[in-house]
Amino acid sequence: MENAILLTMGVAFVLALIMGPLFIPILRRMKFGQQIREDGPQGHLKKQGTPTMGGIIILLALALATLRFADKNTDLLILLIASLGYGLVGFLDDYIKIIFKRSLGLTAKQKLFGQLLISAIVCYLLVMQGHSTDLYIPFVAFHFNPGWLYFPLMAILMLGASNAVNFTDGLDGLLAGTSAIAFGAYTVIAMNNTQPEAAIFSAAMVGAVLGFLVFNAHPAKVFMGDTGSLGIGGGLVAVAILTKAELLLAIVGGVFLVEILSVVIQVVSFKTRGKRVFKMSPIHHHFELVGWSEWRVVITFWVVGLVLAVLGLYMNEVL
Repeated sequence: MENAILLTMGVAFVLALIMGPLFIPILRRMKFGQQIREDGPQGHLKKQGTPTMGGIIILLALALATLRFADKNTDLLILLIASLGYGLVGFLDDYIKIIFKRSLGLTAKQKLFGQLLISAIVCYLLVMQGHSTDLYIPFVAFHFNPGWLYFPLMAILMLGASNAVNFTDGLDGLLAGTSAIAFGAYTVIAMNNTQPEAAIFSAAMVGAVLGFLVFNAHPAKVFMGDTGSLGIGGGLVAVAILTKAELLLAIVGGVFLVEILSVVIQVVSFKTRGKRVFKMSPIHHHFELVGWSEWRVVITFWVVGLVLAVLGLYMNEVL
């Protein structure tokens, strides 16, 4: 299995490297440029017009590499529907932003409907597959079975985690690096569980986002947009579910959890007290506004993500 995983990762990486120079000029000619929030860090205004929707590169490289090396079964179908389905919702969101030249695309209700629809399809396939509804608490070797409630809980997890990943995509290379680390951890977990499809899918995502990172590192030549961030988020949760490491996602994806919590805390604090806890949320912007350089924030978050991934593997008794 190890050779297939390394080969998949390498092929996905090369595919992303090849597609980058092909897609970026097309996105630029079609004027698919990023709309920058006016209330965001002023240093980001110079990024206005940088090609976005580069997540197409990631998802294409992922799909091609995975389909080439993984067996075609229900596990693979679940993984691809979760990732490509959420990516499609993100694509529609990005497209509307670009067409109407605004920083907001789909309405909150439209995006929620699309995400819940994909989650429902994934949960249906899990039921048909006879997926275990046990939930394992890492490290303490304790588990409980919520019964039929498991599947609504997984739909909520997909919704929350995918949006947490989406919030993390705010600086050049930030999400590409942190997601590569998280998927790397789940590759190891899937290998340890002898789940080749989940391992190959995760490895393909690692290769795809690292290949994309070549063009997305500061200063970014292309952004992944919601097409990439939601696709990555959907795929990450699907892998966590299939490997029965659902709750471990809070550790392995701890950076994403902190990002979404910072948004929730900021909103609740402002609405209840009229005061902001952070200079700006998500929290990576807070560090920018206190004087950190963009690269310092990104590297710090990568390191934190790596430490959390190693901790997650230890808690899952892989290390």
